[in-house]
Amino acid sequence: MPLSDQGVTSDRYTLIPRTAIFLRRGDSFLLLKSAPTKRLWANKYNGLGGHVERGEDALSAAKRELLEETGLTADLWLCGTLIVDAGETGIGLFVFSGECIEGEPRSSKEGAAEWIEYRRIGGLPVVEDLPVLLRKIHSMKRGDVPFHARSYYDEEGKLTVVFG
Repeated sequence: MPLSDQGVTSDRYTLIPRTAIFLRRGDSFLLLKSAPTKRLWANKYNGLGGHVERGEDALSAAKRELLEETGLTADLWLCGTLIVDAGETGIGLFVFSGECIEGEPRSSKEGAAEWIEYRRIGGLPVVEDLPVLLRKIHSMKRGDVPFHARSYYDEEGKLTVVFG
């Protein structure tokens, strides 16, 4: 279908596809402490991941990002999707998890990947939606139906995540 027939209008999102990866090892998650030089989320913990490049599917992009940021590989599975309201543009976030029973992550220009026990996450400097997403993912296992959610900032500037 040509672009002219896609129904692109100003009242609809144009989505930028991205991935977020939350590897598990026991009751710990592999999180990335962003480099202090990062423009966004400097020195804050987040999942791994990044943009889906043209020609990639979401799973291939997640595997590539995981390898680039940590040197690790894993059998990933889709936990869910999140549409992030970013104004006229939206972020289409594909959220993956997987087990990683061996190997240690290496640091990258993005930051330092660290295994963090789930119970410790509440006491760390994290990106705003991380606790909400990890609470959901922590209760999931491979084969569960993926979640679908959206996030936005309310009138008071508070981030809200709504699961469908």
